[in-house]
Amino acid sequence: MTTTAACAAPESFLDRLNGPWHKPANQAFMVIVLAHWGEHLAQAWQVYVLHWARPAAGGMLGLFYPWLVKSEFLHYAYALVMLIGIWLLKPGFTGKSKFWWTLSLWIQFWHHIEHGLLQGQALAHHNLFGSPVPMSVLQLWIPRVELHLFYNAVVFVPMLVAMYYHMFPSAEDAAEQHCACAWHARLAHV
Repeated sequence: MTTTAACAAPESFLDRLNGPWHKPANQAFMVIVLAHWGEHLAQAWQVYVLHWARPAAGGMLGLFYPWLVKSEFLHYAYALVMLIGIWLLKPGFTGKSKFWWTLSLWIQFWHHIEHGLLQGQALAHHNLFGSPVPMSVLQLWIPRVELHLFYNAVVFVPMLVAMYYHMFPSAEDAAEQHCACAWHARLAHV
């Protein structure tokens, strides 16, 4: 006689990522997200507090590797990492947290498209609107430093709301979770 556990199909990587590995995966992902935020905040500090010229304000990484920060590839790669990370971790979210995480995913998808547009200009050596540097459409109205602070904020805020609802789920949402992200013991469903 075989047991149900012995007959169960092995879990896929995605199942483990959104089950037992969801908490450490979210924590690692948030370290990446916060490090990126730190770079943008350092750049804003350099522009607004230290009054550096915008081309010289490259965040902390730009102090040591200015050529890297000026690379559109770095920005595109980060936008892609964010998009993939949000997408891979999405199945682990339930209820209200899933709504907010999905909202973050769609906003990051657009952010990724904007960086794709910038990367395309860099590769083609032809910038839009006769600009001397690659330019996104919204840069016609919003300078790049401020635009990227805005984009990162509108992706990050729904992520924070999602994490709150994920870590402090309702009893109904907690019953659907397959991870140990919640900060309280699961409530029994009555």
